[in-house]
Amino acid sequence: MVYIILAAGIFLLELFMKNRTEKWKEEGKEKAIWGGALRIRKYHNRGAFLNTGEKVSGFVAFLSLVLTVCIMILFAAAQGRKANRCFRAGLALLLGGACSNTCDRLCRGYVVDYFSFGVKWEWLRRIVFNISDFCILTGALLAVCSQEEME
Repeated sequence: MVYIILAAGIFLLELFMKNRTEKWKEEGKEKAIWGGALRIRKYHNRGAFLNTGEKVSGFVAFLSLVLTVCIMILFAAAQGRKANRCFRAGLALLLGGACSNTCDRLCRGYVVDYFSFGVKWEWLRRIVFNISDFCILTGALLAVCSQEEME
């Protein structure tokens, strides 16, 4: 049950953050926080990671939906068997983030990204993220790395 709450919590937190971001300033404007370590700014990502596939956003949304359904099935199956906690936590993070970004793609036509890092490297400073992105990355790593322990 704790893993379902984790996935739902990520989804609801992101819904709140993305709705708040949408009401915030216009796209591209930014505000530095935490001494410039983070920059809050609204960005509409019409593709996948780094806007890949923005010209075929309908296909990206469809693929996102298919992959999210696959993650849901795997998540449900892992709840019924003796999967280790790390694997189930990884799937919960992955599912919460995937559901949030997929919902954005289907309902808004784009994913709302809202923060970037205030670092010296221009290439990293230009990338805009959301919490779901980190949940997806962390969840995938946890799920994959924990599989070695199960075998």
